Amino acid sequence: MAGNSSKTINVTLQVWRQKNASDPGRFETYEMKNISTDMSFLEMFDVLNEKLISEGKEPVAFDHDCREGICGMCSMYINGRPHGPKQGITTCQLHMRSFNDGDTIVVEPWRSKAFPVIKDLVVNRSAFDRIIAAGGFISVNTGNAQDANCIPIPKDDADKAFAAAACIGCGACVAACKNGSAMLFVSAKVSQLALLPQGRPEARKRVWNMVQQMDAEGFGNCTNTGACEAECPKSISLENIARMNREYICSALTRED
Repeated sequence: MAGNSSKTINVTLQVWRQKNASDPGRFETYEMKNISTDMSFLEMFDVLNEKLISEGKEPVAFDHDCREGICGMCSMYINGRPHGPKQGITTCQLHMRSFNDGDTIVVEPWRSKAFPVIKDLVVNRSAFDRIIAAGGFISVNTGNAQDANCIPIPKDDADKAFAAAACIGCGACVAACKNGSAMLFVSAKVSQLALLPQGRPEARKRVWNMVQQMDAEGFGNCTNTGACEAECPKSISLENIARMNREYICSALTRED
């Protein structure tokens, strides 16, 4: 644990509370005493909510599901960074040993026009679902499986496709971007199929539709500051944005309508 040898710490939480999208919202302060440094950040929030419920108060609404760094639900903006002070992890993988005794921790929801607040720290990320849906389908033979050697894929392409597919759609890239851009997310979803032969038949239609849907949802544009890659819990590369741009230009040049 950084700078602290004790097994428990006391911290002050400043948590964003907001009833719904139309409510102006405000910060509320909570004193958390004797918090085990072995707790995850979400477990600490469980303790906070148990305390609030016992006091007859409204618990803090926050997203969570797998608590294993897989689902991307735990979208908290902690002390000015998506998912908190550590790189390459989600909020559920962040532990209280990353903080010091007496720290003040500010917790907010993702801030983006395209992610309206539902309640407290929960935002509506259905825009991502609509972008995925706009990508359509891939043409795959659903009959007997072909021998693997019948579909030769260069290892470099396969590795890049797998790396892009690691995106969990948490929205940290949007939260980190000064423009609220979703291009890292969209480019990862475009790349994971564009790099593989199974995704090539619909590649140009897919990238066009997904980018159009991204713009329609109100996400900003990319200005290559790199904050998205730096804060991504799965370290998705900016290289994917360059690939998506190339795919999009090819699609625009060959469209018939």
